[in-house]
Amino acid sequence: MKLNFDDEKPVFLQIAEGMEDGILTGVFQEESQIPSTTELSVTYKINPATALKGINLLVDAGIVYKKRGVGMFVAEGAVRKLRQKRKDQFYENFVSRLVEEAKKLEITDVEIISMIERGFSK
Repeated sequence: MKLNFDDEKPVFLQIAEGMEDGILTGVFQEESQIPSTTELSVTYKINPATALKGINLLVDAGIVYKKRGVGMFVAEGAVRKLRQKRKDQFYENFVSRLVEEAKKLEITDVEIISMIERGFSK
């Protein structure tokens, strides 16, 4: 996971998204332990409260859970939840805007399918 301190996105969000990426790519399997907030703060030279804020976003979403006295673990079903979340975000951020613009330009469904099939090349 890389953090960009020059990015407009807050570091705690970058932490949460980086952990999500790790879960989606299999770096952290369901029911496996994730790095502690102390480990994250030392590794990335950030305030432990910042790391905790990022991890708490995942806890609140049911992606990770705490085993008292042991640490934080990836919840069962986390991959499914994250895929659905990311699909919803992808649709909202990209697909819906694309469809709106295509309608304005009167691009037909057939034209869109044709562009996709040939890899958007002209």
